[in-house]
Amino acid sequence: MFTVFRALPPAARPGRAAVTAVAATAAVLLAGCGGGEGERNSRVKGNGVPSPSGTAAPSASSTVGALPDAWNFTPDPERVPRTAAQARAFTRSVSLAPTDWTPGMVRHEPYETAGTWPRLPDTCVWTRGHLPEGVLDSYNRRIDLPAKDGKGRVHGSVTITVHRDEAGAERELKDTVQESFRCPVQDLGGGQKLEGLMSMHIDPKDVKNADATLFEAGTYSGPSSGGPQGYVWSKSRIGPVTTAVSVKGARGHTTDDLIRLAAEAGAKMLYRVELGLK
Repeated sequence: MFTVFRALPPAARPGRAAVTAVAATAAVLLAGCGGGEGERNSRVKGNGVPSPSGTAAPSASSTVGALPDAWNFTPDPERVPRTAAQARAFTRSVSLAPTDWTPGMVRHEPYETAGTWPRLPDTCVWTRGHLPEGVLDSYNRRIDLPAKDGKGRVHGSVTITVHRDEAGAERELKDTVQESFRCPVQDLGGGQKLEGLMSMHIDPKDVKNADATLFEAGTYSGPSSGGPQGYVWSKSRIGPVTTAVSVKGARGHTTDDLIRLAAEAGAKMLYRVELGLK
């Protein structure tokens, strides 16, 4: 049993202690959904998407396995994308399709965004612009869990970004944490809003499948959200590659549900990144 917070209006948003508890749970799930080392080795030759070098990346239908004792992985320099073209091939090979994430999930429209960069100016209204220097590619897919059995439609998103070096990827994580402090209320456009945002780095000793991971939680509201709902988001780094997953809640879904969805996608992408850089 673990502690989570339910979707709350901004006036009753959770404090740091609650977010810390949720982040700790997310860390366990992010690593656990990837499977243990023995399970990984048994899946390498299975059917999957091709990695940039032509080897098979794993099928994303992994199951929870034993957690490794610690994260100890160094990307093979020969496998790290060095050009924009190599980065584009890499991001598409490790991204998730709807059925890769969880059976029953579907494409959101629009589905793909590529070659642009999200920006959060002082107005706290999100925009998109050109890729910054030092970013070879960034690729996003929007994937939804359809409304069913009286529950609303959950909106998910997965993003893979390749930087020229590890320093740029680490800077992305640091900048992301600052955004929630600078703009605790963020306008996504189209009447969508995030409020009460709190970000934090997960303790490195709890991260078993990445060089670094951070977690964010808050509330989401939009034209079809049915009022304030839970919102969870995570971002991780392996070498110069970052992965990000966001999940916007809907009526009938607990924060527990959202964490599990986000952790499942995050772990699967990190596993694919690791194999792609191995």
